[in-house]
Amino acid sequence: MKIFKIILFGILLLFITGFSVLATINLPKLDIISGYSAKMMNSSVFVAQRAPEYTDSTDVNMDLVRLADDRVDYENASTEADVYGLKKRTAIYREGLGSVLINDDYDPDIPYLQPKRSVASDTISFPYGNGKPQDTIFSHIDYKELDKVVESAFDSISKTRSVLVVYKDHIIAEKYAEGFNENSLLLGWSMTKSILSTLYGILQYEGKLNIHDVTGLKEWQEDERKEITYNHLLHMSSGLEWEEDYSKISDATKMLFLEADMSHSQLIKPLVAEPESVFNYSSGTTNLLSGILKREFKDQQSYLDFPYTHLLDKISMNSALIEADLESNYVGSSYGWANTRDWAKFGLLYLHKGNWNGDQIFDHYWAEYVSTPAKASKGRYGAQFWLNAEGYMPDVPRDVYYADGFQGQRVFIIPSHDMVVVRMGLDHLDFNSFLKGIIDAVDVSWVSEVR
Repeated sequence: MKIFKIILFGILLLFITGFSVLATINLPKLDIISGYSAKMMNSSVFVAQRAPEYTDSTDVNMDLVRLADDRVDYENASTEADVYGLKKRTAIYREGLGSVLINDDYDPDIPYLQPKRSVASDTISFPYGNGKPQDTIFSHIDYKELDKVVESAFDSISKTRSVLVVYKDHIIAEKYAEGFNENSLLLGWSMTKSILSTLYGILQYEGKLNIHDVTGLKEWQEDERKEITYNHLLHMSSGLEWEEDYSKISDATKMLFLEADMSHSQLIKPLVAEPESVFNYSSGTTNLLSGILKREFKDQQSYLDFPYTHLLDKISMNSALIEADLESNYVGSSYGWANTRDWAKFGLLYLHKGNWNGDQIFDHYWAEYVSTPAKASKGRYGAQFWLNAEGYMPDVPRDVYYADGFQGQRVFIIPSHDMVVVRMGLDHLDFNSFLKGIIDAVDVSWVSEVR
Protein backbone atom coordinates (compact mmCIF):
# COMPACT_ATOMS: atom_id res chain seq x y z
CA MET A 1 0.00 0.00 0.00
CA LYS A 2 2.84 2.34 0.88
CA ILE A 3 4.54 1.66 -2.46
CA PHE A 4 1.26 2.35 -4.27
CA LYS A 5 0.94 5.72 -2.53
CA ILE A 6 4.51 6.63 -3.45
CA ILE A 7 3.87 5.76 -7.12
CA LEU A 8 0.59 7.69 -7.08
CA PHE A 9 2.31 10.69 -5.52
CA GLY A 10 5.03 10.52 -8.17
CA ILE A 11 2.49 10.48 -10.99
CA LEU A 12 0.60 13.39 -9.41
CA LEU A 13 3.82 15.36 -9.00
CA LEU A 14 4.75 14.71 -12.62
CA PHE A 15 1.30 15.84 -13.74
CA ILE A 16 1.47 19.02 -11.66
CA THR A 17 4.99 19.79 -12.94
CA GLY A 18 3.97 19.16 -16.54
CA PHE A 19 0.84 21.26 -16.17
CA SER A 20 2.77 24.17 -14.66
CA VAL A 21 5.27 24.06 -17.54
CA LEU A 22 2.58 23.81 -20.18
CA ALA A 23 0.73 26.73 -18.59
CA THR A 24 3.63 28.95 -19.63
CA ILE A 25 3.71 27.65 -23.23
CA ASN A 26 0.89 28.11 -25.71
CA LEU A 27 -0.19 25.20 -27.90
CA PRO A 28 1.11 26.60 -31.20
CA LYS A 29 4.56 26.82 -29.64
CA LEU A 30 4.31 23.14 -28.69
CA ASP A 31 3.94 22.39 -32.40
CA ILE A 32 7.32 23.99 -33.00
CA ILE A 33 8.97 22.37 -29.96
CA SER A 34 7.88 18.86 -30.87
CA GLY A 35 8.56 19.58 -34.55
CA TYR A 36 12.12 20.68 -33.83
CA SER A 37 12.75 17.60 -31.70
CA ALA A 38 11.26 15.14 -34.22
CA LYS A 39 13.15 16.69 -37.15
CA MET A 40 16.51 16.90 -35.38
CA MET A 41 16.19 13.38 -34.00
CA ASN A 42 15.39 12.03 -37.46
CA SER A 43 18.30 13.82 -39.11
CA SER A 44 20.69 12.82 -36.37
CA VAL A 45 19.72 9.14 -36.50
CA PHE A 46 19.14 8.60 -40.22
CA VAL A 47 21.39 11.23 -41.85
CA ALA A 48 24.27 11.44 -39.36
CA GLN A 49 23.92 7.85 -38.08
CA ARG A 50 24.01 8.81 -34.39
CA ALA A 51 22.32 7.07 -31.48
CA PRO A 52 18.99 8.49 -30.23
CA GLU A 53 20.33 8.53 -26.67
CA TYR A 54 23.25 10.69 -27.74
CA THR A 55 20.98 13.11 -29.60
CA ASP A 56 18.68 13.39 -26.58
CA SER A 57 21.62 14.48 -24.45
CA THR A 58 23.07 16.91 -27.00
CA ASP A 59 21.33 18.28 -30.11
CA VAL A 60 17.82 18.39 -28.64
CA ASN A 61 18.92 19.06 -25.07
CA MET A 62 18.11 22.76 -25.03
CA ASP A 63 15.56 25.07 -23.41
CA LEU A 64 11.97 23.92 -24.01
CA VAL A 65 13.01 21.41 -26.69
CA ARG A 66 14.18 19.04 -23.98
CA LEU A 67 10.55 18.81 -22.83
CA ALA A 68 9.74 16.75 -25.91
CA ASP A 69 9.68 12.98 -25.77
CA ASP A 70 11.11 11.24 -28.85
CA ARG A 71 10.52 7.80 -30.34
CA VAL A 72 12.47 6.26 -33.22
CA ASP A 73 11.01 3.75 -35.69
CA TYR A 74 13.96 2.22 -37.54
CA GLU A 75 11.82 0.06 -39.80
CA ASN A 76 10.01 3.07 -41.28
CA ALA A 77 12.90 5.55 -40.82
CA SER A 78 10.60 7.82 -38.86
CA THR A 79 10.63 9.66 -35.55
CA GLU A 80 7.86 11.04 -33.38
CA ALA A 81 7.94 13.69 -30.66
CA ASP A 82 5.38 15.23 -28.34
CA VAL A 83 5.32 17.31 -25.16
CA TYR A 84 3.52 15.51 -22.33
CA GLY A 85 1.45 13.70 -24.95
CA LEU A 86 0.42 16.90 -26.73
CA LYS A 87 1.11 18.09 -30.27
CA LYS A 88 2.68 14.95 -31.66
CA ARG A 89 4.85 15.58 -34.73
CA THR A 90 6.37 13.04 -37.09
CA ALA A 91 9.47 13.25 -39.27
CA ILE A 92 10.56 10.77 -41.92
CA TYR A 93 13.78 10.09 -43.79
CA ARG A 94 13.78 10.08 -47.60
CA GLU A 95 16.84 8.72 -49.36
CA GLY A 96 18.74 11.54 -51.10
CA LEU A 97 16.49 14.24 -49.62
CA GLY A 98 17.13 13.77 -45.92
CA SER A 99 14.68 14.22 -43.08
CA VAL A 100 11.45 16.18 -43.18
CA LEU A 101 8.45 16.85 -40.97
CA ILE A 102 5.25 15.48 -42.46
CA ASN A 103 1.66 16.71 -42.18
CA ASP A 104 -1.79 15.13 -42.37
CA ASP A 105 -1.76 15.37 -46.18
CA TYR A 106 1.39 13.30 -46.56
CA ASP A 107 0.93 10.11 -48.58
CA PRO A 108 3.81 7.65 -48.13
CA ASP A 109 2.75 5.75 -51.25
CA ILE A 110 3.50 8.65 -53.59
CA PRO A 111 7.00 8.14 -55.07
CA TYR A 112 9.56 10.92 -54.92
CA LEU A 113 12.58 11.83 -56.99
CA GLN A 114 16.06 11.97 -55.51
CA PRO A 115 19.24 13.61 -56.81
CA LYS A 116 21.74 11.63 -58.85
CA ARG A 117 25.15 11.50 -57.22
CA SER A 118 28.72 10.74 -58.21
CA VAL A 119 31.72 9.98 -56.00
CA ALA A 120 35.26 11.33 -56.39
CA SER A 121 38.28 9.07 -56.36
CA ASP A 122 39.54 7.96 -52.96
CA THR A 123 43.03 7.67 -54.45
CA ILE A 124 43.35 11.41 -55.04
CA SER A 125 44.57 13.26 -51.96
CA PHE A 126 42.57 15.90 -50.12
CA PRO A 127 41.36 18.41 -51.14
CA TYR A 128 40.78 17.37 -54.75
CA GLY A 129 39.71 13.86 -53.87
CA ASN A 130 38.77 11.79 -50.87
CA GLY A 131 42.15 10.15 -50.40
CA LYS A 132 44.51 10.51 -47.47
CA PRO A 133 45.87 14.08 -47.11
CA GLN A 134 49.52 14.59 -47.97
CA ASP A 135 51.84 15.07 -45.02
CA THR A 136 53.59 18.41 -45.39
CA ILE A 137 55.65 20.26 -42.80
CA PHE A 138 56.04 24.02 -43.14
CA SER A 139 59.19 25.22 -41.38
CA HIS A 140 57.76 28.59 -40.35
CA ILE A 141 54.67 27.22 -38.58
CA ASP A 142 54.75 26.91 -34.80
CA TYR A 143 52.90 23.58 -34.67
CA LYS A 144 53.04 23.38 -30.89
CA GLU A 145 51.32 26.74 -30.55
CA LEU A 146 48.86 25.86 -33.30
CA ASP A 147 47.86 22.63 -31.57
CA LYS A 148 47.45 24.56 -28.32
CA VAL A 149 45.04 27.02 -29.93
CA VAL A 150 43.04 24.23 -31.56
CA GLU A 151 42.92 22.28 -28.29
CA SER A 152 41.57 25.37 -26.49
CA ALA A 153 38.39 25.17 -28.58
CA PHE A 154 37.47 21.79 -27.11
CA ASP A 155 36.12 22.77 -23.72
CA SER A 156 32.88 21.80 -22.02
CA ILE A 157 31.31 25.21 -22.63
CA SER A 158 31.82 25.61 -26.37
CA LYS A 159 31.11 21.91 -27.10
CA THR A 160 33.29 21.92 -30.20
CA ARG A 161 32.97 18.82 -32.37
CA SER A 162 35.66 19.49 -34.93
CA VAL A 163 38.33 21.96 -35.99
CA LEU A 164 40.22 21.83 -39.28
CA VAL A 165 42.89 24.27 -40.48
CA VAL A 166 43.94 24.19 -44.13
CA TYR A 167 46.96 26.22 -45.26
CA LYS A 168 48.08 26.32 -48.89
CA ASP A 169 45.76 23.36 -49.60
CA HIS A 170 47.35 21.24 -46.84
CA ILE A 171 45.75 20.21 -43.56
CA ILE A 172 48.00 21.57 -40.81
CA ALA A 173 45.68 20.93 -37.86
CA GLU A 174 42.69 18.63 -37.40
CA LYS A 175 40.96 17.58 -34.21
CA TYR A 176 37.64 15.91 -33.33
CA ALA A 177 35.69 15.52 -30.14
CA GLU A 178 35.19 12.03 -28.76
CA GLY A 179 32.78 10.08 -30.95
CA PHE A 180 33.50 12.14 -34.07
CA ASN A 181 36.01 11.74 -36.90
CA GLU A 182 36.74 12.92 -40.45
CA ASN A 183 33.72 10.98 -41.76
CA SER A 184 31.15 12.35 -39.30
CA LEU A 185 28.37 14.37 -40.92
CA LEU A 186 27.76 17.71 -39.24
CA LEU A 187 24.88 20.12 -39.79
CA GLY A 188 25.95 23.51 -41.08
CA TRP A 189 22.64 25.25 -40.33
CA SER A 190 22.85 28.66 -42.02
CA MET A 191 26.16 27.85 -43.68
CA THR A 192 23.81 26.24 -46.20
CA LYS A 193 22.88 29.78 -47.29
CA SER A 194 26.39 30.20 -48.68
CA ILE A 195 25.98 27.01 -50.71
CA LEU A 196 22.68 28.27 -52.10
CA SER A 197 24.30 31.57 -53.05
CA THR A 198 27.05 29.70 -54.89
CA LEU A 199 24.46 28.00 -57.09
CA TYR A 200 23.46 31.46 -58.32
CA GLY A 201 27.11 32.23 -58.98
CA ILE A 202 27.33 29.12 -61.14
CA LEU A 203 24.19 30.03 -63.10
CA GLN A 204 25.56 33.54 -63.62
CA TYR A 205 28.88 32.10 -64.85
CA GLU A 206 26.99 29.86 -67.28
CA GLY A 207 25.03 32.84 -68.61
CA LYS A 208 21.69 31.48 -67.38
CA LEU A 209 20.77 34.62 -65.41
CA ASN A 210 21.99 38.05 -64.33
CA ILE A 211 21.74 38.69 -60.61
CA HIS A 212 21.03 42.36 -61.21
CA ASP A 213 17.83 41.54 -63.10
CA VAL A 214 14.43 41.56 -61.42
CA THR A 215 13.17 38.14 -60.38
CA GLY A 216 10.10 38.21 -62.65
CA LEU A 217 7.93 36.42 -60.08
CA LYS A 218 4.37 36.49 -61.34
CA GLU A 219 3.06 36.88 -57.79
CA TRP A 220 4.81 40.27 -57.55
CA GLN A 221 3.87 41.78 -60.91
CA GLU A 222 0.91 43.80 -59.63
CA ASP A 223 2.78 45.71 -56.91
CA GLU A 224 6.11 47.35 -56.13
CA ARG A 225 7.76 44.01 -55.32
CA LYS A 226 8.21 43.54 -59.07
CA GLU A 227 11.33 45.75 -58.77
CA ILE A 228 13.13 43.32 -56.44
CA THR A 229 16.24 41.80 -58.02
CA TYR A 230 18.18 38.60 -57.32
CA ASN A 231 20.89 40.87 -55.96
CA HIS A 232 18.51 42.38 -53.40
CA LEU A 233 17.57 38.92 -52.18
CA LEU A 234 21.15 37.66 -52.06
CA HIS A 235 22.08 40.74 -50.01
CA MET A 236 19.18 40.21 -47.55
CA SER A 237 18.14 43.71 -48.53
CA SER A 238 14.91 43.12 -50.45
CA GLY A 239 12.77 45.28 -48.16
CA LEU A 240 10.35 42.40 -47.61
CA GLU A 241 8.79 41.91 -44.20
CA TRP A 242 10.33 39.08 -42.14
CA GLU A 243 10.94 38.21 -38.49
CA GLU A 244 13.93 35.94 -37.77
CA ASP A 245 13.56 35.07 -34.08
CA TYR A 246 14.10 31.55 -32.76
CA SER A 247 13.03 32.28 -29.19
CA LYS A 248 9.34 32.48 -30.11
CA ILE A 249 6.77 31.82 -32.81
CA SER A 250 8.15 33.88 -35.69
CA ASP A 251 8.26 33.79 -39.47
CA ALA A 252 11.43 31.70 -39.28
CA THR A 253 10.21 29.08 -36.80
CA LYS A 254 6.84 28.72 -38.52
CA MET A 255 8.57 28.21 -41.85
CA LEU A 256 11.06 25.60 -40.64
CA PHE A 257 8.71 23.58 -38.44
CA LEU A 258 5.21 24.10 -39.82
CA GLU A 259 5.39 24.74 -43.57
CA ALA A 260 5.33 22.05 -46.25
CA ASP A 261 6.63 24.50 -48.90
CA MET A 262 9.31 26.69 -47.35
CA SER A 263 9.90 28.65 -50.55
CA HIS A 264 6.42 30.18 -50.13
CA SER A 265 6.89 31.82 -46.72
CA GLN A 266 8.83 34.90 -47.89
CA LEU A 267 7.06 35.04 -51.25
CA ILE A 268 3.79 36.23 -49.69
CA LYS A 269 5.31 38.93 -47.47
CA PRO A 270 4.68 42.61 -48.27
CA LEU A 271 7.32 45.20 -49.00
CA VAL A 272 8.03 47.35 -45.93
CA ALA A 273 11.13 49.22 -47.12
CA GLU A 274 12.83 50.31 -50.32
CA PRO A 275 14.99 47.49 -51.73
CA GLU A 276 18.67 47.78 -50.72
CA SER A 277 17.82 50.41 -48.05
CA VAL A 278 17.53 48.03 -45.06
CA PHE A 279 19.44 44.88 -44.15
CA ASN A 280 17.12 42.23 -42.67
CA TYR A 281 18.54 38.75 -42.18
CA SER A 282 15.94 36.28 -43.43
CA SER A 283 16.03 32.51 -43.79
CA GLY A 284 12.79 32.92 -45.72
CA THR A 285 14.65 34.91 -48.36
CA THR A 286 17.15 32.10 -48.92
CA ASN A 287 14.39 29.52 -49.25
CA LEU A 288 12.59 31.83 -51.67
CA LEU A 289 15.83 31.89 -53.70
CA SER A 290 15.79 28.08 -53.61
CA GLY A 291 12.25 28.10 -54.99
CA ILE A 292 13.14 30.65 -57.66
CA LEU A 293 16.13 28.50 -58.61
CA LYS A 294 13.76 25.70 -59.57
CA ARG A 295 12.35 27.84 -62.39
CA GLU A 296 15.70 27.72 -64.15
CA PHE A 297 15.32 24.03 -64.89
CA LYS A 298 13.09 22.07 -67.24
CA ASP A 299 11.95 19.62 -64.58
CA GLN A 300 12.22 18.63 -60.93
CA GLN A 301 14.97 16.08 -61.55
CA SER A 302 17.24 18.69 -63.11
CA TYR A 303 16.69 20.98 -60.12
CA LEU A 304 17.49 18.20 -57.66
CA ASP A 305 20.63 17.19 -59.55
CA PHE A 306 22.07 20.68 -60.04
CA PRO A 307 23.67 21.35 -56.61
CA TYR A 308 25.49 18.04 -56.82
CA THR A 309 26.48 17.85 -60.49
CA HIS A 310 27.61 21.48 -60.69
CA LEU A 311 29.01 22.07 -57.21
CA LEU A 312 29.11 19.54 -54.38
CA ASP A 313 30.13 16.36 -56.18
CA LYS A 314 32.16 18.38 -58.65
CA ILE A 315 34.50 19.52 -55.86
CA SER A 316 34.44 16.07 -54.17
CA MET A 317 32.10 17.19 -51.37
CA ASN A 318 30.61 13.73 -51.66
CA SER A 319 29.48 13.51 -48.06
CA ALA A 320 27.31 16.60 -48.49
CA LEU A 321 23.52 16.46 -48.33
CA ILE A 322 21.03 19.32 -48.58
CA GLU A 323 17.72 18.31 -47.06
CA ALA A 324 14.49 19.19 -48.83
CA ASP A 325 11.05 20.26 -47.60
CA LEU A 326 7.88 18.26 -48.12
CA GLU A 327 7.48 19.75 -51.61
CA SER A 328 11.07 18.75 -52.45
CA ASN A 329 12.46 22.29 -52.41
CA TYR A 330 15.98 22.41 -51.01
CA VAL A 331 15.98 24.05 -47.57
CA GLY A 332 18.84 26.33 -48.54
CA SER A 333 18.49 28.37 -45.38
CA SER A 334 19.40 25.71 -42.87
CA TYR A 335 19.71 22.02 -43.69
CA GLY A 336 23.08 21.33 -45.31
CA TRP A 337 25.19 18.45 -43.96
CA ALA A 338 28.80 17.46 -44.70
CA ASN A 339 31.85 16.12 -42.96
CA THR A 340 34.43 18.62 -41.75
CA ARG A 341 36.89 18.05 -44.58
CA ASP A 342 34.14 18.59 -47.14
CA TRP A 343 33.09 21.84 -45.47
CA ALA A 344 36.74 22.88 -45.83
CA LYS A 345 36.63 22.08 -49.56
CA PHE A 346 33.79 24.56 -49.91
CA GLY A 347 35.94 27.24 -48.29
CA LEU A 348 38.89 26.35 -50.51
CA LEU A 349 36.74 26.77 -53.61
CA TYR A 350 36.25 30.40 -52.59
CA LEU A 351 39.87 30.82 -51.53
CA HIS A 352 40.77 29.85 -55.12
CA LYS A 353 38.10 32.18 -56.54
CA GLY A 354 36.02 29.42 -58.06
CA ASN A 355 38.87 27.45 -59.62
CA TRP A 356 38.93 23.80 -58.61
CA ASN A 357 42.08 22.05 -59.74
CA GLY A 358 41.93 23.83 -63.10
CA ASP A 359 38.15 23.68 -63.51
CA GLN A 360 36.43 27.06 -63.16
CA ILE A 361 33.20 26.45 -61.21
CA PHE A 362 32.16 30.10 -61.05
CA ASP A 363 33.72 33.35 -62.25
CA HIS A 364 36.52 34.73 -60.05
CA TYR A 365 34.43 37.89 -59.74
CA TRP A 366 31.82 35.94 -57.79
CA ALA A 367 34.16 35.50 -54.82
CA GLU A 368 34.61 39.28 -54.79
CA TYR A 369 30.87 39.81 -55.08
CA VAL A 370 29.90 37.64 -52.12
CA SER A 371 32.65 39.19 -49.96
CA THR A 372 31.79 42.81 -50.77
CA PRO A 373 29.53 44.47 -48.17
CA ALA A 374 25.88 44.89 -49.07
CA LYS A 375 25.03 48.57 -49.02
CA ALA A 376 22.74 48.39 -45.98
CA SER A 377 24.70 45.84 -43.92
CA LYS A 378 27.26 48.21 -42.34
CA GLY A 379 30.09 46.03 -43.57
CA ARG A 380 28.81 42.83 -41.94
CA TYR A 381 27.21 40.95 -44.85
CA GLY A 382 27.84 40.23 -48.49
CA ALA A 383 25.80 37.82 -50.59
CA GLN A 384 24.82 35.06 -48.13
CA PHE A 385 28.25 35.28 -46.49
CA TRP A 386 29.26 37.20 -43.34
CA LEU A 387 32.21 39.60 -43.47
CA ASN A 388 34.91 41.16 -41.30
CA ALA A 389 35.21 44.19 -43.57
CA GLU A 390 34.67 46.70 -40.74
CA GLY A 391 36.70 44.80 -38.16
CA TYR A 392 33.90 43.06 -36.29
CA MET A 393 36.69 40.70 -35.22
CA PRO A 394 39.32 43.37 -34.56
CA ASP A 395 42.39 41.13 -34.32
CA VAL A 396 42.02 39.25 -37.58
CA PRO A 397 42.37 40.45 -41.19
CA ARG A 398 39.61 42.57 -42.69
CA ASP A 399 39.48 40.33 -45.78
CA VAL A 400 38.07 37.41 -43.78
CA TYR A 401 34.63 36.28 -44.89
CA TYR A 402 32.74 33.21 -43.84
CA ALA A 403 29.79 30.86 -43.92
CA ASP A 404 28.05 31.14 -40.56
CA GLY A 405 25.60 28.75 -38.90
CA PHE A 406 23.63 28.43 -35.67
CA GLN A 407 25.62 27.33 -32.60
CA GLY A 408 28.91 28.51 -34.04
CA GLN A 409 29.28 26.52 -37.27
CA ARG A 410 31.88 28.32 -39.36
CA VAL A 411 33.88 28.07 -42.56
CA PHE A 412 36.34 30.98 -42.49
CA ILE A 413 38.02 32.02 -45.75
CA ILE A 414 41.20 34.04 -45.13
CA PRO A 415 42.63 35.09 -48.54
CA SER A 416 45.52 37.17 -47.16
CA HIS A 417 46.89 34.08 -45.40
CA ASP A 418 45.93 31.41 -47.95
CA MET A 419 43.95 29.67 -45.26
CA VAL A 420 40.58 28.08 -44.50
CA VAL A 421 39.45 27.32 -40.95
CA VAL A 422 36.43 25.13 -40.15
CA ARG A 423 34.85 24.86 -36.72
CA MET A 424 31.74 22.81 -35.89
CA GLY A 425 30.05 22.49 -32.50
CA LEU A 426 27.05 23.17 -30.28
CA ASP A 427 27.97 26.57 -28.87
CA HIS A 428 29.92 29.67 -29.83
CA LEU A 429 33.63 30.44 -29.40
CA ASP A 430 35.51 33.69 -29.08
CA PHE A 431 36.26 33.54 -32.79
CA ASN A 432 38.34 36.71 -32.75
CA SER A 433 40.86 35.17 -30.32
CA PHE A 434 40.60 31.74 -31.91
CA LEU A 435 41.42 32.93 -35.43
CA LYS A 436 44.12 35.31 -34.23
CA GLY A 437 45.82 32.47 -32.37
CA ILE A 438 45.78 30.25 -35.47
CA ILE A 439 47.09 32.98 -37.76
CA ASP A 440 49.80 33.96 -35.28
CA ALA A 441 51.01 30.36 -35.12
CA VAL A 442 51.09 30.00 -38.89
CA ASP A 443 52.33 33.35 -40.17
CA VAL A 444 55.29 34.87 -38.35
CA SER A 445 55.22 38.02 -40.50
CA TRP A 446 51.62 38.64 -39.43
CA VAL A 447 52.63 38.43 -35.75
CA SER A 448 55.31 41.09 -36.17
CA GLU A 449 52.90 43.20 -38.21
CA VAL A 450 50.06 43.21 -35.66
CA ARG A 451 52.39 43.75 -32.71
